[in-house]
Amino acid sequence: MGATPLVTVFASGDSAKIIVAKMLLEASEIPFVVVGDGLQDLFGIGRLTGGTNFITGPVQIRVTDDDAEDALEILADMEKEDDA
Repeated sequence: MGATPLVTVFASGDSAKIIVAKMLLEASEIPFVVVGDGLQDLFGIGRLTGGTNFITGPVQIRVTDDDAEDALEILADMEKEDDA
């Protein structure tokens, strides 16, 4: 039996957006993993403007393929608020 593939549904260098995205997924009971959060300050000069380390890239939130559509829908509402 193989591992379940994960899909990136959100990526950002903004720690506030990452916290909100995690809270929205937790409230919806969608399991997720966060990739790269602990690495942001370890390489190069850490986080620059925009909050992303240029070596490691943005923090990514990943969910299973089965939950990806629901997660994207939930997180799309957050992105719409940013555009307003």
